[in-house]
Formats: sequence, structure tokens, C-alpha cells
Amino acid sequence: MLKWLWLSGIVIVLDQVTKYLASTQLQFHVPVSVMPSFNWYLAHNTGAAFSFLSDAGGWQRWFFISLAAVVAVIIVSWLKRLDARQTWLAAALSLILGGAIGNVIDRIYHGYVIDFIQWYYKSYYWPAFNIADAAITVGAVILIIDGLSGLKKEPGQG
Repeated sequence: MLKWLWLSGIVIVLDQVTKYLASTQLQFHVPVSVMPSFNWYLAHNTGAAFSFLSDAGGWQRWFFISLAAVVAVIIVSWLKRLDARQTWLAAALSLILGGAIGNVIDRIYHGYVIDFIQWYYKSYYWPAFNIADAAITVGAVILIIDGLSGLKKEPGQG
């Protein structure tokens, strides 16, 4: 199922192109209203999801790069072992892999992840995110749904 790596490649390219555009077209921490409850908003995240460990002093950059490398190896190994009928699982893993690589590219080159998508409702603002984060989230949701749907199958059914 390594044939699904094309999906990871698309995620990486879209992620990097949109981050470049955000970095060159937006001002840091200045929201640009797109529609009600949605802004373009350039932010830099030195931590993980929801800025976890963002103020840890710098070591977290190398920790998250190393973690992403380990996850990438695990995902590629997992993809190699999948049955041809496990298309949803392959798609989910490829989305997660593409997102992880997209964010690790930022960590290597910038020391932080570029975020630029911001949703909000009234005075509640969801933390800014990017295409890589969205791909990881969609991949994780598909992975969970696929896993839960597998619980209903009888032994021996693909």
C-alpha cells in the first residue's frame, strides 16, 4: 500500500505552499477576516498541538523532530504491511504522514511551525493551525472510524 504515499506528497506540497503564502502575505498576529468566525492569522508555534511545550526553552524542537521521524518510520512500515483492501487505513496513515512531515519541515528550517488558519465563535478562538494539522486530524478521525468499524466485523472478514 505504499502507492498511497502520493497522498502524503500532496499534503506536504499544499502545506508548504500555503505556509509560504501565509508567511509572505500576512502580518504576524494580525487577523485578516475572511468571513464570520474565520480569519487568516499568521502565528508561529514552537510547541506541539495547542502550543503544548511552546515555552520549554528550545529542546522541544529536536524532540518533536525526532518524534516525527520515528512516527514516519512506523507509518511507512505499517503501510507496507497493509492488505490491498485496507484503503481507508492507508489513506488515514498517508494523511497523518504527510501532515507530520509538513510540520517537521517547518521545525527544521524555522524552529517553529507556521500556522495561519483561525476559527472562532464570539470571544472563543480555536488555536491557529495549518494544512498539515488538518491532514493529521482528518487522518486520525478516519483511523478511529476505520478501527471502530473493524470491531463489527466477524473474524476473517477484511
